[in-house]
Parts: sequence; structure tokens; C-alpha cells
Amino acid sequence: MSARCKYSCQTAAQTLEWIIAIKDFLTPYTFFLNAHVVNFFKDRLWESFLEWMDCLRMEPTENLLQIPSGVVQEHWPSSLKEFIVTSRSLVFPREQAELQMAFPGLLVTPLNNVLTQGMNVKKKHEVEVLAAVVNSIAKTMGAHKIVDIGAGQGYLAQVLSFHYQLPVVAIDACSHHGSVTNARAQRIKKYYASVMRKSQSGDSILNAPRTITCNLSSEDTLRSLSDSVLCKDHFEKSNLSLDEPSHERREEGRLPSPYNADKESPLVLAGLHACGDLSVTMLRTFRECEEVKAIVSVGCCYNLLSEEGISANSQCGFPISNGGRAVGLSLGKSARDLACQSAERWRCLGTDAGLHNFDLHAFRAVFQMVLDRFYTNILTRSPPIGRQGKALRRQQHRKLSMSSLHQEETTHTPFSPTRKHSKKEKSGSSMMSTEFGTDEMSDLALEKGATCKGSVDKYSLFKKFSLSAFSRLGLKPLQDIDLLVLWEEQEPFASYIGPYWSLRAALGPLVETLLLLDRLLFLQEQGSSVETDMLPIFNPALSPRNVALIAKKSLRQSLVI
Repeated sequence: MSARCKYSCQTAAQTLEWIIAIKDFLTPYTFFLNAHVVNFFKDRLWESFLEWMDCLRMEPTENLLQIPSGVVQEHWPSSLKEFIVTSRSLVFPREQAELQMAFPGLLVTPLNNVLTQGMNVKKKHEVEVLAAVVNSIAKTMGAHKIVDIGAGQGYLAQVLSFHYQLPVVAIDACSHHGSVTNARAQRIKKYYASVMRKSQSGDSILNAPRTITCNLSSEDTLRSLSDSVLCKDHFEKSNLSLDEPSHERREEGRLPSPYNADKESPLVLAGLHACGDLSVTMLRTFRECEEVKAIVSVGCCYNLLSEEGISANSQCGFPISNGGRAVGLSLGKSARDLACQSAERWRCLGTDAGLHNFDLHAFRAVFQMVLDRFYTNILTRSPPIGRQGKALRRQQHRKLSMSSLHQEETTHTPFSPTRKHSKKEKSGSSMMSTEFGTDEMSDLALEKGATCKGSVDKYSLFKKFSLSAFSRLGLKPLQDIDLLVLWEEQEPFASYIGPYWSLRAALGPLVETLLLLDRLLFLQEQGSSVETDMLPIFNPALSPRNVALIAKKSLRQSLVI
């Protein structure tokens, strides 16, 4: 049993209706959105949903991993099923769109090994698809210049430039990215020059992307840069590199343009996972800058968005639409963090990986109890120790891969299932001289099937997690800290953390839908002269942030600002 979306966003009125429906659903669960899983044991978070938790704690892990996708079981309480199904029915669908229907004549062509050098499978898929979409829109709009916002190492810009032969400007805040882009572009340029010589295409001109290093803090800055790239002879045969620190000029509101603008040439803004407010800046620039005729934006990093009522920024990233502000949209950082959760990624997790994920959350939550009791001053600094979970998961995947190769050769497991703890081990003194490097940390990667069979000594894993966390925080474990006692106090409730985290993750796609609809409504509010669309253009299993906001201004009239 699962749910399908029943809402539409073809018009501004429909989009606002959808937004209000999400807001009304989420309002009673504000405490759930704002919860921190690190405080799971400290605040006894499971008690808010005790009936649901008692039901789900006995469920197979594979059923928990299906919850963010809206899949429920018949024997669950009706209130639990209603929560999951209703939440999913409000989520914008993520199945990859039929791109040929949305963009007639679109052809996504595989890229050669020279252009894809350095890309992983995910990035290759994203760049191949987005470049084809941008090229299609550029042709439709008669645009001859593309501006890649938040270009990173220039993968998208170089494909648009060399493969589709479009003049491209790649803008990024990091000067190192600009240098990498230029160096990579020169290598690609040599390859294509060699191909051209062999095919005797002497009249063809190779233009590498132009790189600009600039912190795009506002649409004024981006609008100024847009003016600077609109010139007839801007793209020359040699690659240009402009590195402009924008601190002083940003205060002036506009960057000086050394070029003569060609106002007749439409400009397209493109952004592949432009972080936080950068995606919103693109939307505002599309509205404010007459020369920008189209935009293709795939956002990410919602946790970095500035929010009205929370941030001092006068141009906040959420809400951006008039309708969103009118109905009082508000989320907070914890909820925006949650928007990064992917139902597809959860669904694709295996049982072992899912259990390992839950274990890491349990270890982190118990360690929060350590900090709360013995290092209260540290908590005021919100210590960023959670990232070690990502490293441990990567080590887990590597070790599982190796384990499967040697499964028939050995039955040895790294931890004894019934290992006793000595008095020496119970005391804090045994930890004080213990430090973990890469090899020791890799011991936390569990053998395949270990967690689901209960054959691993969880306390040993928690202890190593804690010692690593102490090291990260630069702390020396106190003599009177008894990690074993702390672990045994909370372990009876550890089985709640998987169900709790799964239910909270089910709200992630819904929160992201709210953020995306707010941006779509902003574009729709610009009137009939703007054609808007919101499409999942990537395979969600490869690229969870797969929704593109696409807007085009009418070629017959300018947008009234």
C-alpha cells in the first residue's frame, strides 16, 4: 500500500493551494520537524509517538526503509498509516520525466571519455542530461550565451562549450575551481583541436568556457556580471579568465563592466545544484535582468538557505514567493536539513546498510548524553562531530565489498558475539591513552549481516565511536566517565531510533516539495509573459536532487518589472 500525489502546479492558484495543504499538514508536527536525532535519548523523543514506536520497533528493517516512499503495512495503526500515506500524497513526484515529450527533438547523447574525465556515474548522468536540456532551451530561445552559476570544476560548462559549441561563462565563488576549470578546458581543447585537424575542419573555432571568480551575494551582482558577458566579441579564440574579488564592488551594488553589452542576444542562466541562496539569486536575476531570457535551475543544500524571520538577510532564500510569505511559511534549519533526505536512497539501502545507519544514529545520540552530563560547555558550540558517520559508512561499504569476495574463504568476524567486559575496560582510565587513526576507525565497519543477527558487540562499536568523537573535539575522556554504564542505560531504547528516524525522513521529500513549490510560485507570479515548468529531469536513484525549475520569457515581449 502506498500513495500517489493528487495535486497539480500548472497555475499559480494550484501551486498556492498545494503549498497551503503542505503547511496545514506539517503544522501539527512542527516539533517533529525541529527535533534533533542527536537528542533522541536525552529528550526521550520516541515518547511523542509511543504507539507508533512500539509497533515499528518490531518491524523488519526493509519495511522501515520503505516508509519515506510512502509504503505502509496493513497491520499498522490507522493513524500511522494515515500519517505516512497523506505525507506521501503531498510530495512532488520524482520519477524521471519523459524528456522528449517536454523538449521535442531533445537528444541526450553519451559523452566521450575526454569530457567525462573526473566525473563519477552520478555527475556524468547529471551533466549529460542537463547539458542536453540547456542546449534545447538555448535553441528555442535563440540564445547564444550560457552562464553556468555555481560552476564548480566546470563539468557542465565544458560540455556545453565543447560538445554543444555554445559560448559559456562559468561563475564560481572559489578561485581554485576557476583554475581547475581552465586547466581542464585546455586539455579538452587540445583533444578537440587534434580531432579537427584529423577531420580537416579548419574553419571551426574552439571556444573554452570563460571563468569568473565572484561571490554572487545578490541579484545585483549577478545582473552586473550578466551585463559584462553580453558583448559581440566577448568569446575569443583564446580562453579568458577573470578573477574579480567582489567585496568592495559588492558594496557598490554593481560590478563595473569593461565590455559593451549586446542587448539583442538572449542569455540563459543554468545551475546544477547551485547551493543554498545561490539558486534563489538566479531566480531573482531572471526576474530583474531583461537580457536573461531563460533559466534552468537544479537546487540543493537547503540547509544553507537564509530564512525570513531567522536570518538578518534582507533578501532571504525562503520564502521567496509573495504567496508563501502571505500564508506565513516557516521551517527552520532542522526542517531544511531534513529536506535533503531522499526516499529513493532509503529504498535502495540494503538491510545491513540500513541497520548500520541506525546504529550510527544510536551511537551519536548516546554520545550526546556523554556531552550533556560531562561537557555541557561543549554543547553550546554545537560540535560538528556527526560527519564521522559518513566516513564510517564509506568504510562499511568498502569492507562489505571485500567481505563478499572472501565470504567462502573465512567465517571470522571482528567481534565476539558474547564478549565480556573486564573491570579494566569498564573504567575510564583505559580510554585516556587510546587514539584512533584510519586503521582503527575501519574496525567500526561491520561485517555483512552482523547487525541484523545481533552477533556484534554494540558496546565495543559505541566505545570506538566515542573515542573517535573525543579526538575530533580535542577532548580527553574524564576518569569518571563510564561509557558502558551510559550505553547500557540507553540500549533498551535503541530499537526505537530506526522507526523514529524513518518516520522523520518521510517528511524530507515533503519539505523539499514545499521549498520547490515556493520557488515555482515566485516564477508564476511574474505573469503570463513567463512560461514555467518544474520537471524531475534526472534518475532519482542516481541523483536525489533531480527537480529542475525551468522558466522562459516570451520572445514577443519583455518582462514587466
